[in-house]
Amino acid sequence: MASMIFSDCSSSTTAHLLPLDRMRTSVFGFRQSVSLHSRVKKFSLSFGTQRKHLSSTVTVAMATVTNANVIDGKSIAKQVRDEITSEISRMKSAINVVPGLAVILVGDRKDSSTYVRNKKKACEAVGINSYEVHLPEDSTESEVLKSILNFNDDPSVHGILVQLPLPSHMNEENVLNAVSIEKDVDGFHPLNIGRLAMRGREPLFVPCTPKGCIELLHRYGVEIKGKRAVVIGRSNIVGMPAALLLQREDATVSIVHSRTKNPDEITRQADIIISAVGQPNMVRGSWIKPGAVIIDVGINPVEDTKNPRGYRLVGDVCYEDACKIAAAVTPVPGGVGPMTIAMLLSNTLISAKRAHNFK
Repeated sequence: MASMIFSDCSSSTTAHLLPLDRMRTSVFGFRQSVSLHSRVKKFSLSFGTQRKHLSSTVTVAMATVTNANVIDGKSIAKQVRDEITSEISRMKSAINVVPGLAVILVGDRKDSSTYVRNKKKACEAVGINSYEVHLPEDSTESEVLKSILNFNDDPSVHGILVQLPLPSHMNEENVLNAVSIEKDVDGFHPLNIGRLAMRGREPLFVPCTPKGCIELLHRYGVEIKGKRAVVIGRSNIVGMPAALLLQREDATVSIVHSRTKNPDEITRQADIIISAVGQPNMVRGSWIKPGAVIIDVGINPVEDTKNPRGYRLVGDVCYEDACKIAAAVTPVPGGVGPMTIAMLLSNTLISAKRAHNFK
């Protein structure tokens, strides 16, 4: 097959989708009426949330053609934010402590500024105190490190993140490693990643995007234990920690990357696919096992003359193909992206609770 370029990515864009409540029934645990022919199999799913019990029945076709369930990241992220808001209120009432998140932005990249603005709004919405340092593009690495050290020593700050990418004259590894491991809410510190990789050890924080992927699987009742999972992409930010998290959940995990031979054949064996490579519509229908669950982290602009912006956003997975074959799939946008920011808020709350021994 033709050679492909793999480059990992993550999403932070949202879109309006029809809301789905949390699936309680495992996607892989449905009772099936088995047919010897390629008839459509019908399943009943039970939906519900922690705060209210709502049951409805949907029919899912899982033979040669299906109507995949949309894994609505926007809806689930709202649930998570509501839970965080409640916990912050309880914490403030009990010990008069409010979690604090500090963001360091270097330069004037429009996309980075947008991400920081979205994170600040998200903090305000749930009651987290937001702190920001905005340094000019030509700042020295020492100036960035000084800001980090100040936040490391500030007891009102429980999480620190440095908005990436940094200007080319800075050493990204040095900067990220300067963040105190106790405040590394991005989960990028080598000690956090090392603990994630080791059996019997627990990281203080898990990287937000892969954590959001697993949270979506949990909230939609997708059984992971014993299932075959394929992660497409092996970045330190998404692919590798996603594979480690799936392994911790007792899945049998394969990683597909730029040097993998016959990636389509390997991916087609998966019950669960997490794709994070930044290649639009790379995963076609022939890559997908009927009934698989797909988490699409990719967010890629493609030309669209009908769109006022001149482009539209698509994932790594061909959504139209996936909807005909998969049991469930995340849309782009509106899938993983909203969960990434929700998990950042979650990690900040976890940090504040840990710092004050609040249960």
